[in-house]
Amino acid sequence: MELGAALEAVEGRGGGGPEAVERVLARYNEENRTIFRFDPADEDKRKKLCEGILNILEKDTKTSCQVACLEALRILSRDKKVLVPVTTKRNMQILMRLAKLDIVEDPLERVSEFPVIVEALKCLCNIIFNSAVAQKLSLELNLAAMLCNLLEKCKDQQFVDDIKCFDLRLLFLLSLLHTDIRSQLRQELQGVQVLTRALESSLSVRWTEEYKAAEDRDRPPLSLQETDCAIEALKALFNVTLDSWNVHSENESHQFRYMAAILRHCLLTTGPTEDKTEELHSNAVNLLSNVPVSCLDVLISPSSQEETDIKYNGMNMGAIQVLLDFMEKRIDKGSSYREGLTPVLSLLTECCRTHRNIRKFIKAQVLPPLRDVSNRPEVGTTVRNKLVRLMTHVDLGVKQIAAEFLFVLCKERVDSLLKYTGYGNAAGLLAARGLLAGGRGDHWYSDDEDTDTEEYKSAKPNINLITGHLEEPMPNPMDEMTEEQKEYEAMKLVNMFDKLSRIRTTLTAEKNV
Repeated sequence: MELGAALEAVEGRGGGGPEAVERVLARYNEENRTIFRFDPADEDKRKKLCEGILNILEKDTKTSCQVACLEALRILSRDKKVLVPVTTKRNMQILMRLAKLDIVEDPLERVSEFPVIVEALKCLCNIIFNSAVAQKLSLELNLAAMLCNLLEKCKDQQFVDDIKCFDLRLLFLLSLLHTDIRSQLRQELQGVQVLTRALESSLSVRWTEEYKAAEDRDRPPLSLQETDCAIEALKALFNVTLDSWNVHSENESHQFRYMAAILRHCLLTTGPTEDKTEELHSNAVNLLSNVPVSCLDVLISPSSQEETDIKYNGMNMGAIQVLLDFMEKRIDKGSSYREGLTPVLSLLTECCRTHRNIRKFIKAQVLPPLRDVSNRPEVGTTVRNKLVRLMTHVDLGVKQIAAEFLFVLCKERVDSLLKYTGYGNAAGLLAARGLLAGGRGDHWYSDDEDTDTEEYKSAKPNINLITGHLEEPMPNPMDEMTEEQKEYEAMKLVNMFDKLSRIRTTLTAEKNV
């Protein structure tokens, strides 16, 4: 359908009233649903169409017509250049009213209104993402507070997963694009608590005790809507909790432990597909990176036999195993290491540095006692081999965090690191730390000692310290020479020394002259 026909219907020049507008826009939406690039020649027409749609939405029209108008506006708002007439205080308030953001007390009861609320929220997402003016207006109109209020109303309502999802997405965009709104969410609106409750609701967490959620091995995967809601909550929480490494109060400590316990449950939860599960866990890892490291002890808990087979020293290590598996999967991808791998490596490094049981469990997985040292440390398919290969990666950030992770697993002892990596692979880290001559890092670790296997002890005298693997003794070239050949080589060496001595004497005489 031509843009002109849609514009004509919206402006009322075609006759037929709201029914005609709905019919024409429904057809326009169907034909342009997948369009993201627009013809610059039609820019003025699209601006007028946006204005006409907002004029209709300002009036009290039937729900189906509102949905068609909002969907058309959502499609048009993908183009930044047409948003000038849209991003006014009046128009933003129209969309906020349709999204039920201006209603403080009333619960969401009219199911027929849900599609309008969802489409209005989608429009606001596009407009705020594409317009700096709209971002400033959001602060003026107190949009974040209204979104938090809507989110609370969604908490115990049925059939509102889509509303919650786009409410959370809008909060994510606001906290990402406007630092003042991010600060408002953190300090004034108790955004951390509101968003954490939304995440807890999306994951259907059931508590057995403080900081410990019930584990159900037979629980079905999350639905697509539940997964999307959880992902949006995780992304919004990540923005709101930036720079939260220093916990200043007991209440904040409780809040972050509570969040970490939900994130542990999240790591043990699967989505409807493998890709969705990976996206869910990736966002959980990012958020865990913002949690103060002192609060991460809730990732492990005393284990009962029925809970899991993955435990160490009586502690449930299921979530830590998920993080290790996630890390290895990201290494195996072989690309986008900085964005995909460094967050989980940084998280595991800090966990190992602070929590002894986590470090010992991970070391048993990543750096088990050495037995076969016939191959170089970087050759092979084990997690250790993969991490050692990353120690010489071209990306400086990647190789630094990979080396730091292994160094912490070795309790920051140079001799232990060299045993697992070889001097050549570890040289970059040691040079940066000023430890090329040996020693250990600044952090204190427990005094338990590593025990070498008998195989390693017997091979140790013949291990090349540079390459970190066992090398066969080089044959002595003199063994196969006759006495005449040995005498000949000896005379050659004497002549070379004699020549070198004469050159040195000549250079000394010239210098004295």
